[in-house]
Amino acid sequence: MNRNSCPRVALVQDAPAAFDREGTLDKVDALTANAASQGAHLVVFPEAFVSGYPKGVDFGARVGMRTPEGRDLFRRYWESAVDVPGPDTARLGALARQHHVHVVIGVIERERGTLYCTILFFAPDGALLGKHRKVMPTALERLIWGYGDGSTLPVFETPVGRIGAVICWENYMPLLRTAMYAQGIQLYCAPTVDDRETWLPTMRHIALEGRCFVLSTCQFARRADYPADYHPVQGDAPDTVLIRGGSCVVNPLGQVLAGPVYDQPAIVTADLDLNDIPRATLDLDVVGHYARPDLFQLRVNTQPTEAVVFKETE
Repeated sequence: MNRNSCPRVALVQDAPAAFDREGTLDKVDALTANAASQGAHLVVFPEAFVSGYPKGVDFGARVGMRTPEGRDLFRRYWESAVDVPGPDTARLGALARQHHVHVVIGVIERERGTLYCTILFFAPDGALLGKHRKVMPTALERLIWGYGDGSTLPVFETPVGRIGAVICWENYMPLLRTAMYAQGIQLYCAPTVDDRETWLPTMRHIALEGRCFVLSTCQFARRADYPADYHPVQGDAPDTVLIRGGSCVVNPLGQVLAGPVYDQPAIVTADLDLNDIPRATLDLDVVGHYARPDLFQLRVNTQPTEAVVFKETE
């Protein structure tokens, strides 16, 4: 389609079939179809949607100790992860092409023995535009996820605007936000599992600071969405809510356009007027006329950082 100054976005607030990649991809298919039927041009899924955020478990890890049961749980989590690129990204691309939508989706990416919390970006023709790996897993996430580097901090020019993503508590990293603003991000996707009341004011601040639309989507997941032998600290009652949602859309002046929605699955939609962005930059552009590069300057290393570099001798 031609560049759309008023795209419709759809935020998916639902649960994957945790630790079940094929079952989750089936849900992604149905949810994408639902969002597309509502006229969405861009469909955004939460953090770690394929194939789950392991809320409430510790993988048997203690200081100086690991358990066989925890190791086996990690094996199952690794087996449900996604190779990028691979057959599962091909399937996700086919879904985007079938429904002719942009798709931004959180996956657990697998590379060798390491998992990454990753966001994938797909175009309406099915092309995998690229990915963003979470640069700083939070707290116990560091046990199960590796660190991304500066080579996956993209913002993509698309017919519906300039799209990028910052994952969950990465949004509390001022310098990372600044790097996204400097790339002219317009549709700032913030997939998360943070379902606290404090998340909405954070999203409003970022929209106001960056003069961009913020699209934050969170899972709504119950204990029943996880395997029968999964035992979170919240308990085993099937209706126990592990992640309660809170998906929302905020405009470049910090005003909430849709949501937040809690305690239920939902597809949250909003029509965005991209002309609101230049209207908002009249009095604030934190990497432009409101910056003081003579005083403060950010340098971003966008080179891949590899543990092993093979180099031929000269």
